[in-house]
Amino acid sequence: MTITVILVQPQLAENVGTTARAMLNCGLNELRLVRPREDWLSERALRASAGADAVLRKARAFDSTEEAVADLHRVYATTGRNRFMVKPVVTPRQAALELRSHVAEGLACGVLFGPERTGLENDDVALADTVITVPLNPDYCSLNLAQSVLLVAYEWFQAGSPVEPRAMTKGAAPVASKDQLLGFFHHLERELDDCGFFRVAEKRPSMVRNIRNMFERADLTLQEVRTLHGMVHELVTFRKRKGETDEP
Repeated sequence: MTITVILVQPQLAENVGTTARAMLNCGLNELRLVRPREDWLSERALRASAGADAVLRKARAFDSTEEAVADLHRVYATTGRNRFMVKPVVTPRQAALELRSHVAEGLACGVLFGPERTGLENDDVALADTVITVPLNPDYCSLNLAQSVLLVAYEWFQAGSPVEPRAMTKGAAPVASKDQLLGFFHHLERELDDCGFFRVAEKRPSMVRNIRNMFERADLTLQEVRTLHGMVHELVTFRKRKGETDEP
């Protein structure tokens, strides 16, 4: 098992092609694209891949970042600027070691890369467990898409054989997938909307991201996600019952 490279809204077919080239040099062949602007199987993309067209032909496209990471257990997001979120920040080398450990545990892992001009949006970064930042010359740190992918992929390749996996307590439920976490987030946010928790509409997006980040850091198992669903359900049910008994 390897890691998945996820390009969010890549702009140019050539950049997708050079990304495939960088990936295959480091033994990676799982590529996902979120709303690509151009055809990743165009002649320009294939030519830029320099023979790595097998990666492009295997690539899958998605309508949203949420869909692209739904079946993954661990997601890392690359960014060159501070997003002011409470998240672990690691270098590509540290990320590679962690990813090797996760994969050795049997977890599906992916790394997000943003559009060439703007990088990832905050909502995309909020879906990740960890942020990757490349320490470069502070006076000039401009990387193109393929260079960014190559830095992460190379560190993954150099990390070598997987390290010993962390032990899970006996009988522990499997780690929750992103799809299962997103299901809980949507449930919780729907009920918070209904009870008026998000009172200031302008603050809702940042509040949602902060709440999601709290739960992302918790390393939740599937059973814990189910328990949280039950807690929200019972709180809502109790509120409705209480409202009925308080009626004159």
